[in-house]
Amino acid sequence: MGTAGAVALALAEGVGALPETARGASAAQFVSRRPAPADRRFTSPAVEAEIARVTKKIGDPELAWLFANCYPNTLDTTVEVGMRGGRPDTFVLTGDIPAMWLRDSSAQVWGYLPLAKSDAALQRLYRGLIGRHARSVLIDPYANAFARDPGAKSPLFWTAQDQTVMKPGVAERKWEIDSLCHVVRLARGYWHVTGDTTPFDAEWHRAAQLIVATLRAEQRKDGTSPYRFQRSSPNPYDTVMLGGMGAPTRKIGLIHSMFRPSDDACVFPFLISANLFAVRALRWLAELAGKVLNDAALAQDALALAKEVETALAEFGRIGKDDDAVWAYEVDGFGNTLFMDDANAPSLSSLAYLDCVPRYDPLFRRTEDRCWSAANPYFFSNGGHSGIGGPHEGLDMIWPMSLMIRALSTDMPSVAAGCIAQLKTSHAGTGFMHEAFEAGNPTHYTRPWFAWANGLFGELVINLARRMPRVLAAPSPLRPG
Repeated sequence: MGTAGAVALALAEGVGALPETARGASAAQFVSRRPAPADRRFTSPAVEAEIARVTKKIGDPELAWLFANCYPNTLDTTVEVGMRGGRPDTFVLTGDIPAMWLRDSSAQVWGYLPLAKSDAALQRLYRGLIGRHARSVLIDPYANAFARDPGAKSPLFWTAQDQTVMKPGVAERKWEIDSLCHVVRLARGYWHVTGDTTPFDAEWHRAAQLIVATLRAEQRKDGTSPYRFQRSSPNPYDTVMLGGMGAPTRKIGLIHSMFRPSDDACVFPFLISANLFAVRALRWLAELAGKVLNDAALAQDALALAKEVETALAEFGRIGKDDDAVWAYEVDGFGNTLFMDDANAPSLSSLAYLDCVPRYDPLFRRTEDRCWSAANPYFFSNGGHSGIGGPHEGLDMIWPMSLMIRALSTDMPSVAAGCIAQLKTSHAGTGFMHEAFEAGNPTHYTRPWFAWANGLFGELVINLARRMPRVLAAPSPLRPG
């Protein structure tokens, strides 16, 4: 997602400045904000058809305009498809930062997966990205972001003095469990939709083995780890205490994560949402290992690790007991816990969306309710806007992603409509979603070009067109508040 340095780079021309062309926009002025066809980096016939199909179901002109701008944004502006070593190769920028995050790149293209079976262009894109992910993991399974050139130094100036082992091709080396989990999610998702086994070659097989080995190593049962990270920064969430090893833990079978999906450092190294995601990802990986790679030993290893982490989560990952229990956000195994939620996925609120827990699981629903309340210090409500942010952008800054996850996770049309209404007011005339906006003042926002948020918004609209068509058919959604 980027760091304080990323924000400085991305917003050098002014945070959230409302473009002159967007001021006072009315329904008659909803002109496409997409690049001209000749300037688009990638075109998918299936995606263009999907935009036309879904747009017809939307009764609000502004909402239809937002969807048509946002849904193809990753393809229009961030995808680079080519060949490397005789194989497809796809590099996906996060948007305004010149590097590829494993998590973001996986999530940015997730919304196109249902269309891949019938679109050869999309299949080439996914084959190339799955291959690029495998090669990136083999460079360094602890890195969260990678350079376009696998032999180059990091293009991110704020990593220049990081105290860690920076290999060629690595853009940033913040150890986050979810980086590896998102790699597995996309690979399994592509195979599940298309049945295509082409990407799962010997290189991907080695990467899968390394993913399991790395997650197991980061249980740190003997108290050691090959990973260290420190950074000189005024932001305490950009560095790791105790020589780069993180806060002390009792070794209970959970996997240590030094950073959250926001790229902010953990307070306690057992990040519960990421461990739950790891359990799901390991089972997806076991499925691929058994059915595609024909590696029964790898499948068994992944399943055994998943079961071990799942057992530890049940014992140590909760706050409260029985019908009052909720998932903690972070724990240390000594009995210390932290409850909060961060908008980035995996978050506690996103557990059902990511298929980490059953959608109607009472434990998840209690946890979600608590996340969307004053019990979460990063739940903000002001001026008709209510949502979740995180330390990354500070107090009162709501991440649109939290509203999207909320709407994707609910079965209540009124909740979904309220989220859509807030999202509609958050774009500040730009026609796109942002990283964060100030509650009650959406003209103050961060990252005008943030492809993951745009893609997730498109995914949400398509989801609601299927599950709650009346929410989209209304001339104007319910207002926030």
